[in-house]
Parts: sequence; structure tokens; C-alpha cells
Amino acid sequence: MEKYKKASKHIAVMAFPFGTHAAPLLSIIRRLSEAFPAAMFSFLCTERSNSSTFPKGHQKHDSIKPFNVWDGLPEGYTYCLKRNPHEPVDYFLQAVPQNFKDAVDELVAETGRPIDCLITDAFYYFGADIADELKVPWVALWTASPRALFSHAETEFFRRHVGINDPVDKPLDFLQGFASIRVADLPDGVVRGNFDASVPVLLNKMGLTLPRAAAVAANSYEDLDNAVVNMLKSRYKRFLNVGPSNLISASPIDDRHGCLDWLEKHEPASVVYISFGSVITPPPHEIGALTQVLEESNFPFLWSFRGDVEKQLPPGFPKRTSSKGKIVPWAPQQKILEHPSVGVFVSHGGWNSILESISGGVPMVFRPFFGDQKLNTRTVETIWGFGLGLEGGTLTKEATTNALNFILSTEEGKKMRQKVGVQKELAYKAVQPNGSSIENFKTLVGVVTCHHYLP
Repeated sequence: MEKYKKASKHIAVMAFPFGTHAAPLLSIIRRLSEAFPAAMFSFLCTERSNSSTFPKGHQKHDSIKPFNVWDGLPEGYTYCLKRNPHEPVDYFLQAVPQNFKDAVDELVAETGRPIDCLITDAFYYFGADIADELKVPWVALWTASPRALFSHAETEFFRRHVGINDPVDKPLDFLQGFASIRVADLPDGVVRGNFDASVPVLLNKMGLTLPRAAAVAANSYEDLDNAVVNMLKSRYKRFLNVGPSNLISASPIDDRHGCLDWLEKHEPASVVYISFGSVITPPPHEIGALTQVLEESNFPFLWSFRGDVEKQLPPGFPKRTSSKGKIVPWAPQQKILEHPSVGVFVSHGGWNSILESISGGVPMVFRPFFGDQKLNTRTVETIWGFGLGLEGGTLTKEATTNALNFILSTEEGKKMRQKVGVQKELAYKAVQPNGSSIENFKTLVGVVTCHHYLP
């Protein structure tokens, strides 16, 4: 722990171990570490998450050290997705915040260094109280869209205007920038759903607590959703868009399955790229509908499939479509979306995927599942205009065929590509020297490294 003794600052980082939360937070921490190399960063998360978030060779950033916190699981517990995929989340949320408080005490004792700043996933509303106890600044990182953050920050506002469990097609036309958004598009737990479930409760508390943060940093850029960003700036001391992180923190290219070489053989804007993220696989009947469309259409396709191809895809499908399709268990998504042959991205609508699609200038087709994905879908389709939600919201043969044909074979689809191209230019501009995201990041560095407590 000699490096801790020599470091000018000791910054504790608390990550959320589920979904795509820990990796974006680590990306920001790496940027902070490079901007402030004299500091040491202690990255607190569960053992399971740390083992996947910190790959072998992370010693390059040896000023960032992972520390494990208790995951809340009973002794001998084994994961069983068929039983309840949300069960580990519920156990973990029952263990917070005490598991993090205990970890901080152990961390300070082990390193001999008190904490100078606390950075947490924005989910962790209790970061405000822990930071107050430590008399240090609290910085929260929001990893989803600014519009989703606004929905949780203003839950009570939405409930006053639309009530609880109102008609799902009711428009939110009482709020600037939300006229084409419907009640059904808001994340679960805002005005619909199980308000007592662990995650909605967590997000509601977050919305009430975030104004106490010295800064709220987000993985987005100023020009993407300006009206909503300005509303958030009026609510927080410092709301700082510092992304898209995928344009700033380049990861090593892992193309072990030859996706990029395969794309080279296809015409510009012709390939359907498919990925539903690392958490979700559509149900069997929807997978069946999608494979039917791919087999019967003339569109070449590249599918990053995170399941068992032999068990979950129709018998013989990979072989029958091998002349025009490629199915892989892993794909370098950012590089694929930057390739000129990709014409459309079929996605679950996760925020990271949307940012990567914008960075590649590729229109999208959405099949959303949970969280902010419905809100993202509706926003991209009706406000930004470079994507389509499926008719009926699920993968049917007719809806999928219509969406792919619209984007790949019509003049309106070409206009979508032009619109996302405009956003691509704005995203790249934001991360250039003196760009808005770079200037915001400088402000973030100032908050994190400040010698005095910022109220």
C-alpha cells in the first residue's frame, strides 16, 4: 500500500454490480486517473463484478485498485436465472448501504489513508450521507440517458400530472420536449408498475437525493437532448455531460470471430447488425420470427448472439443462411457500427448501444424490454428521428420486415441515416479539444481533486 501513502488524494468509488453499470463508471475513473495521476482510486464493488470489470492487464491503471464488497447473497447461494433473475439484485440491495460502509472502514484501515472524495453510481443515494459523514464531496455518475434521469428526478411531478396507472397512451404534453412521449414510455416505477419493488424504490430515493451531489456526471453530450439537459442543470449544482465515453476511452479491438473482415465483403449501408446487449435474449417465439425474416429477406446480417445457437435458434438456420449471415458469440460492436457496410442496428435500446450507434451514424430498430429502454425507443423514434420502434413493441415477422424495409429500402430511411449523421458530427465535436464534454470533464476533475469540501 506504499502508493496510497505517496498519493496526494484517496478517492473511493462505489459501483453498481449489475447490468452495464460498472464498466462505464470504470471508464470515467480511468479518465480521472489519467488527468490526476497523483491520486489513488479505490474501486468498490462485488467480487463477481470486479473479476469481470477488471480484465487481466489492468495494471496499466495501477492507481485504480479494486476492492470487494459483500454481495448480500446467503452462504452457498447459486445463481439460477430460471428461478428469478432479479433475486441477486434484491439480495444486494438489502445489504446496502452497510456493506459499503464496512468496506470503507476496512479500506481506510488497510491503506492508512482517509477518503478525500466519494464517487458513486448515481443509483447509490446513500452516497450523500456517507460523504457527509466523511466531510468530502459526493460525485454521482449517471450511466443512462439524461431523459431517463429527469424521469426519476421528477417522479412526483409526473405523478401529480398523470396520476398513478393512468391510460398508457396518455401523452406527456404538459412538459417541454415530452409531447410525443406517452405514459407507457416512462420507466417502471415512475407512474406505473410495482412501486415497492427494490429497484423503483432505489431510483425514487436517488431522485430525491441527487441535488445534494457536488456534481452529477452523465455519459452523454450537450447537443443530443438540450432541452432536458438544461432542465437538469437547473436542478443540480453541476450537471456535467462528459461523453460519449466510447469516443474518448478506446478499448482494445477484440475481433476474434472475424466480423470486420466479413463486413468488408458487403455493400455500403446494406448489413443488418443485431445485438440485444449482454443481459437479455428475446423469448423463443420472437427469436423464431426474427430468424424467419432474416432467412426470407435478401439482407445480409451479422448477429451477436449471447445464447446457445444450437438450442435457441431453429435447427439448420445458421447453415441455411451462411451465405449471407454471420452469427457470433461476441462482436466488437463499436467498430462494427463504424463500418460503412452496416445499414441498421436491431437493438434492445440500451443507452450505451444508442451512443455507439450515433457514433457510427447507423439508424436503429428497437425491441425494448425494461428500465429506460422504452423511453429511449420513443425518444429516438419521435424526437430525434433516426430509429423505429417495432409495431406492437415485439419481434413479429410483419413488424420486423416492415421496419427493416423502411430503413434500408426507402427515401425516409435515407433521411434517418442523414439525421443520425448530424448527431454523429455533434458527438465527435463534443469530445474534441475545447468541446463541451471535454470542458465539462475539466470541471469534474476540479470537483474531484478540490482540496476543500464543496457543499
